[in-house]
Amino acid sequence: MKTFYSPAHLEHDPQAQFEGGQLLPAVEIPARAERVKAEIEARKLGPILPPGAFDDTPILRVHDAGLVEFLSVAHAEWLKRHGINAPPAIPSAWPANGLRDGRQGDIEARLGSYAFSADTPIMKGTWQAARQAVNVALSAAMTVKSGERSAFALTRPPGHHASNNVFGGFCYLNNIAIAAQWFADAGLRPAILDVDYHHGNGTQTIFYRRPDVFFCSIHADPAFAYPHFLGFADETGDGDGAGCNLNLPLPSGTDWSRYDDALSRARLAIDAFGPDVLLVSMGLDTYIADPIAMFQINAADYLRLGARIAQIGKPTLFVFEGGYAVEALGQIAVNLLEGFEGK
Repeated sequence: MKTFYSPAHLEHDPQAQFEGGQLLPAVEIPARAERVKAEIEARKLGPILPPGAFDDTPILRVHDAGLVEFLSVAHAEWLKRHGINAPPAIPSAWPANGLRDGRQGDIEARLGSYAFSADTPIMKGTWQAARQAVNVALSAAMTVKSGERSAFALTRPPGHHASNNVFGGFCYLNNIAIAAQWFADAGLRPAILDVDYHHGNGTQTIFYRRPDVFFCSIHADPAFAYPHFLGFADETGDGDGAGCNLNLPLPSGTDWSRYDDALSRARLAIDAFGPDVLLVSMGLDTYIADPIAMFQINAADYLRLGARIAQIGKPTLFVFEGGYAVEALGQIAVNLLEGFEGK
């Protein structure tokens, strides 16, 4: 299996930040992707390749041009406002109910209007990392379209929480949605399976009224888990997209047996949709020792997960999302990919 990777992500290096009145260590850090890359090399999964260059057209097929422009200049505007030694940019206020957005305002107003959470800082290197992650995803997608059975996009930062016109949840641009749209524009019928612990609210929102892209997410119930406001079972698509969205929320403490039952339902729904290509939002925060999640999936279970995905029988693009148990991340990522490969 070919893996695509860019070292541009190393410059996007969030540090500890205050949240809820306490100082918390950053979890979406460069070591995440580096551990996975090292394990791919150690276990000889396949070649690790640099991405090709793509223009902004595939991004703008998914994302609002205003969001893309903002992300590209936000750090420079932040430093201009707060000085060259300013901490990373995070919003201080949001246009909640009854307030007007400020997308034409200064950097503070624009941050609050384009970000839906305060966990996604913008710093030196953020835009370059996010932009290269798109190139990584599209390069892997091109490999699958060219006839390879599978490819892995080792994307960082992740993407599935970013919607058409907002970013958040550690995500800036929605890598898998951009790849899915790229496949659709090429005349293929994509299905997306999101196996991250957290619901892929951004991906769902982008395709929710679309009949040509199927989205299925297996995740922790948003009644208690991030992103809290989307990902419930009654969200099945709208308008022309009715029936093309399937959410399978699961309780805290979910183990492999319960997870596998949900996966069987997902496979049936994907088969019924009849896709030409499968895209997997490969979040690994379902792991039993993940510091911000509450599932009970162990390392060997990821071999089973990969094998189950292979049974869908479609050309498959894996796109890296969450997963924050850094010490185990390489092992469980490659377990999933080797499980798919039948090793």
